[in-house]
Amino acid sequence: MQAPFHPNFSASTVRGMGRKRARSAAKNVFAAGFAPCLPVGMRETFMRRAIELARIHMHNKDGGPFGAVIVQDGEIIAEGWNEVASTNDPTAHAEVMAIRRACRRIGSFELRGAELYTSCEPCPMCLAAAYWARVGTIYCASTREDAAAHQFDDDLIYREIALPIPERTIPMVMEVLRPEAQAVFDEWDRMPDKVPY
Repeated sequence: MQAPFHPNFSASTVRGMGRKRARSAAKNVFAAGFAPCLPVGMRETFMRRAIELARIHMHNKDGGPFGAVIVQDGEIIAEGWNEVASTNDPTAHAEVMAIRRACRRIGSFELRGAELYTSCEPCPMCLAAAYWARVGTIYCASTREDAAAHQFDDDLIYREIALPIPERTIPMVMEVLRPEAQAVFDEWDRMPDKVPY
């Protein structure tokens, strides 16, 4: 379920952009399935949208109280909200969903220079996704300690990652058929037409 769109750009936004440019921008954003953002250049505006998405989709029972937006060149290009409960997908966190939508929209697996606004400090999975996507800057509202106070495991996972492998809660058995797996890496190295990332 998508977030409801803002009904229109504000009158001051239309005056500042020009009526034709504002109409074109709104059309492009609506066609792509994203709610138009308010006047650009204000971190608080983008963060409020992330928080709004968290609230809307929490009440829609889509998932937990988390929202995120991806901003590029002063415009929201993608939005995400937690969809864990509604999709039975434990990876469907707000930041991951926003990154997926942004990458699909621009046709690239990299978001260099983009900004990620998230209603809460990303969990390790979402932080890793931001690194893999080469996001330029991450802005957070709540902290992982705030999330932990409401029974979300982000801080626990951060602490687990810092532990030596044998001390982690989930056992990891290493080097099972390692030579066979390394052979695949060797094949990758020899591929002339691979797409590095």
